[in-house]
Parts: sequence; C-alpha cells; structure tokens
Amino acid sequence: MSSQFSGTPFSGVVALDGPAGTGKSTVARRLASALGVRYLDTGAMYRAATVAVLRDGVDLADPVAITHAVEGAKIEISTDPEQVSITLDGVPADTEIRAPETTAAVSAVSAVPAVRALLVAAQRELIDDGGGIVVEGRDIGSVVWPTARPKVYLTASAAARARRRAGEFGGDVDAVATDIARRDNLDSTRAASPLTQAADATVLDTTDLDIDQVVQRLLELSGG
Repeated sequence: MSSQFSGTPFSGVVALDGPAGTGKSTVARRLASALGVRYLDTGAMYRAATVAVLRDGVDLADPVAITHAVEGAKIEISTDPEQVSITLDGVPADTEIRAPETTAAVSAVSAVPAVRALLVAAQRELIDDGGGIVVEGRDIGSVVWPTARPKVYLTASAAARARRRAGEFGGDVDAVATDIARRDNLDSTRAASPLTQAADATVLDTTDLDIDQVVQRLLELSGG
C-alpha cells in the first residue's frame, strides 16, 4: 500500500458509519490509502452472508434457517484498500454481492441478531489483527468498535444519495430513492445493532462535497 500521509503513522481505528449513498465505500478506501492503513467494508460481509442465504434458497422470514446458512458459509475479505475483494466458500463473490437480488435481501439477513453476532465477532477479529484500519458500516462506532477515534457519521440529502446510487449501480433515480428509503427504515428499526449515529460521532454532510473534499476532512479528523 502506498501512503500519502506524512505525519505520525496512524495506528488506530477510524469508524465511518452512515446509510447507503453517502459515499462511505469510496472515501473509506481513499482515506485508508492516504493513511497507509487497512480497510474493512463490513457491508460487503453482510452482502456475502446474504449471497450464501440466497444460494441455499432460504426463506427470508426464517431467522433460524438464515443463521444456519451463514454459519456454514466461509467468508474471507481483503483489508487492502488497493485490492478490495471478498470470497464466499473460496470463490470470488465481488460481483454477486452487488447484484440487485442481494441488495433487495441484505437488510432482512442483516437484521437477524444471530447473524449480526457472528459477523460482528469476525469484524472485531479483523480489526484487532494489528495496525491502523478504516472501517465502514452502519454500527461501527456504536457497536463493533465503540472506542474508535475518530467516529464519523456520514450523511447526505435523500436526493443526492439516490443520484449517487443510481449512477453507481444503474437504475431509475426515483426507484433507487424508494429502495434507499426502504432500507433506511429496515436498518434503523431492526432490534439488533440498528443504524444509528453514535453519541460522540462527528456528523459530516457530504451533499455538497466532492470525494476529495470529504477525504480531506476525514484526514483532518484523523490527525493527518
């Protein structure tokens, strides 16, 4: 990994939380590269778990069957921001985790408490593996790693989020906006580790900021 960071090497944990379409993945990877540290996309892990569930043909209303499918899945994820990849049972799943059917089902799978317990444990193990790391998700600062510094909650207007997601994955902006609202509701109202802003998190509205501006602000918050 190349580093653009000229200060004291960062050895802590940066927590980036927020809903879909706020730019978390792009800025988290760039921030990790700039700091010369590892990067973890926890959302990709939930998506891989969802692929495992879909492959098994599990009823999304059956939490026991969902948990069983995830328990039997071998999910491995890269923490190199320059070579992001994820495998499911030894097979690359980078494309499949972004498929529309996966996106439609991921909130239901990630809402199962036993699934969250399994993946949070795996995420903590990866974070604790040594050295600095930028971690993005929906419950990093509140649940996965509450001692992270800085904790940043990314937000953006509903219209900006829908435009970004439509531009990234395709689709009608209005349809994407409707799906984002659906996922926001599911993620923020689930019983286990809901999407929430940690009380001590810094809120960063990315609506009118480009990627470079967001990364620069995050570098400043990280001491860079």
